[in-house]
Amino acid sequence: MGNKKIIITVDESLAEIRIDKAISGILNEYSRMNIKQWIHSGNILVNERKVEPKTKLVIGQIISIEPVFENRKETVSESMDLNIVFEDDHIIIINKPYGLVVHPGTGNMEGTLQNGLLYHHPALSKLPRAGLIHRLDKNTSGLLIIAKTNLSYKILVSDLQERLITREYRAICIGVMTSGGTVDANLSRDPNNRIRFKIMTQGKRAVTHYRVLKKFKHHTFLGLRLETGRTHQIRAHLSHIKYPLIGDPLYGGRFYTPKGAKEELITKLKYFKRQALHACLLLFDHPIEKKRMKFEAALPEDMESILIEMSEGSLTKDSMNKLIYPEAKV
Repeated sequence: MGNKKIIITVDESLAEIRIDKAISGILNEYSRMNIKQWIHSGNILVNERKVEPKTKLVIGQIISIEPVFENRKETVSESMDLNIVFEDDHIIIINKPYGLVVHPGTGNMEGTLQNGLLYHHPALSKLPRAGLIHRLDKNTSGLLIIAKTNLSYKILVSDLQERLITREYRAICIGVMTSGGTVDANLSRDPNNRIRFKIMTQGKRAVTHYRVLKKFKHHTFLGLRLETGRTHQIRAHLSHIKYPLIGDPLYGGRFYTPKGAKEELITKLKYFKRQALHACLLLFDHPIEKKRMKFEAALPEDMESILIEMSEGSLTKDSMNKLIYPEAKV
């Protein structure tokens, strides 16, 4: 389709339908998210005027569509060592290290995962966000899904919205939990600190399921599953229930010296400079082949070593895998 303008006249089949839904049905190789971006940017007009995605169409209106992709000019490709877990003609699975920003932004226009993806597969420049289906915070490690085609992108984004993609995380929090549970609490950007998110009734619904994998003297190793995928969701939710992640001062996980802790553990805690959160498992249907796909990513060395210290010798590298992937689901 390229960037060629498309003109559509609204007939009975489109009347009284929201414009984002109508266009998504016509241009079914693109995602609803993509369509909404074009509406907001004015690349989709009704009778030469900007409208809202929820605007219902009326017979006789003229819709003009001029697709553009923000990544084409703004994001440059960069050679980068990518930990590719899986790749075929339709998707890529990446195991992202902590410290790597996913998307370019103010102060991070280069050296991001998106820059590396564009170098690895230049055709991703034709997709929104270089095909990234979801994101991880800079200092969260783990698995990410990237679509390589418009159709794969549309299907995977839809599956994510319909909660058909299972995403499991492992985390180490401050405090000893007695049992698992669910946090169902709306999240919104903190008006007093724009880089934080907080529980607010007017925010977007966010649901996090968690279970205890192992208790230590002062900390808990958790398994978590997202039902929604809001920014900072796990970090904000665990802080809300008074069990912040270690290494996450933004959400209350400041360093402190646990009573009676050995010097080795104190040192590791003191120099643990990122939130202890890792996206360890993805479970979803392949967008084209429809076969069930499962990917796992072992804990990074920093989280693994601190767990071994917390266990005071009861955990080893060999026993770690069974702890990370127990039979029970989150």
